[in-house]
Amino acid sequence: MKRRDALRLGVIGGGAIVSGGFLRPAFAQDKPEVKEMALGAADAPVTMIEYASFTCPHCANFHKNVFGRLKEDYIDTGKVRLVYREVYFDRPGLWAGMVARCAGEERYFGVVSLLYEKQRDWIGDGTPAKIAQNLRQIGKTAGLSDEELDACLSDADKARAMLDVYEANMKEYDVQGTPSFVINGELHSNMAYEEMKTLIEAELPAK
Repeated sequence: MKRRDALRLGVIGGGAIVSGGFLRPAFAQDKPEVKEMALGAADAPVTMIEYASFTCPHCANFHKNVFGRLKEDYIDTGKVRLVYREVYFDRPGLWAGMVARCAGEERYFGVVSLLYEKQRDWIGDGTPAKIAQNLRQIGKTAGLSDEELDACLSDADKARAMLDVYEANMKEYDVQGTPSFVINGELHSNMAYEEMKTLIEAELPAK
């Protein structure tokens, strides 16, 4: 079974995201929108796309050790617009993305930070039921109610739409691993902050 097909199977937190064993098809007329999430000024001279998986330890390390400096030095100063693209290498990664999107655009990046900060905790022993329980707790920490989580996590059409967007995004730059970064159209693999800073500075307008 291919990874993308396996992702279309599963149950989370007692709320089925499957119908007859597979995600129900999302027809064009009712396909949910999957909004691209971004931080920073829309007219920033540098656009960086981050491809990351919520279950990737290297991605968690990036958010722990690099993201804060990137945000302070470049995103908050209007120099970089960061577009965050979710990568689903496994079902827990997809489920985590659903929880983050449950919170809405304003709280999305706050939930992203929680997911990376507590990655080891919510993945736990790796059993689906425990992961589902832990993800629901993160959702509650972000202010979501049980009813909101039930509705969000049982939305098979939204899950299918998210998978479709993920697959299209991966093909756009032929991304093979996470984290990966596209800086003004050029794909780069994981790197230290100083290397990233050098690449960004080279793209900024001359002073």
